[in-house]
Amino acid sequence: MTNSAEAFADPHQLAAAIKRRGRELGFDLVGIAPAAPSAYRDYLRQWLDDGQGGAMQYLSSRFDERTDVCTYVPGAASVICVAMNYHTRLEDAPASPSSGRIARYALGEDYHELIKQRLHALADWLRSIRPGAQTRSAIDTAPVMEKELAARAGVGWLGKNTCLINEDIGSWLLLGEIITTIHLPADQPGIDRCGTCRRCLDACPTGAITAPYQLDARRCISYLTIEHRGEIAPELQSQTGDWLYGCDICQDVCPWNSKAIESTDPAVQPRFPTGTLDARAVLAWTDDDYRRTLRRSAMKRVKLPQLKRNATIVLNNSQGG
Repeated sequence: MTNSAEAFADPHQLAAAIKRRGRELGFDLVGIAPAAPSAYRDYLRQWLDDGQGGAMQYLSSRFDERTDVCTYVPGAASVICVAMNYHTRLEDAPASPSSGRIARYALGEDYHELIKQRLHALADWLRSIRPGAQTRSAIDTAPVMEKELAARAGVGWLGKNTCLINEDIGSWLLLGEIITTIHLPADQPGIDRCGTCRRCLDACPTGAITAPYQLDARRCISYLTIEHRGEIAPELQSQTGDWLYGCDICQDVCPWNSKAIESTDPAVQPRFPTGTLDARAVLAWTDDDYRRTLRRSAMKRVKLPQLKRNATIVLNNSQGG
């Protein structure tokens, strides 16, 4: 591939080249969105003011940047949105009352480092073609509305379960962005294909999906097992079932995930082949066990005392109490 500026003087040629290079680097989907303010600014403000974000105060701390990518990166013109498929096959295992399930996204290598490395490689390549252009790579730790941006870029659509859904890969998507001052032609936004389906709403055991496209994080099992640091309310404990870390229920029941393509990327293959850990073993872990077992894992978002809290709930639920 020629990396000269002349070869990609036409913005459409450059956009096509960016997508090719992104796929070469391991991204399954690449789209381009305009660097425009969020359409959900008022909704997010009200959602936070209502307390539905729970303890996730970081969502408020950089609100203006989060809701306007040009505030986060002055001079931004375009956002290159990428997605990686993390859907992998899990091994069947004999039923065990002490098995605690783990959300699929956390079963492979820590996606933060993985995506950042690939984004930086794509950004470096882009700047080699357009010297002087500014780029800023972002993942879910940055103040960006990444699902909204990805939907604008045609990577998928925002589903009723508030996940981004692609009609080929489903919602098993890890997202990343490169915000740049380069003006690029935007892709057509994703088309909502949820239709009249409400399986995700009906399947959520805690009622966290309060209406189509609306989520009360305080009731979400993923929030409760990962972001919530204190004690979990007793009525919610019984509804978290056997989830040790995160939850995939609203994705597991989604029809768009029924024929999802399996990823062959070694980095996302599950370190725990059954997608579970024994809750009794977790309760016995030392700090060294925790560090060794979860080395380079996104599960380290949860510290050991919190993970043991979750393990205790899994065991209590398995015993009917």
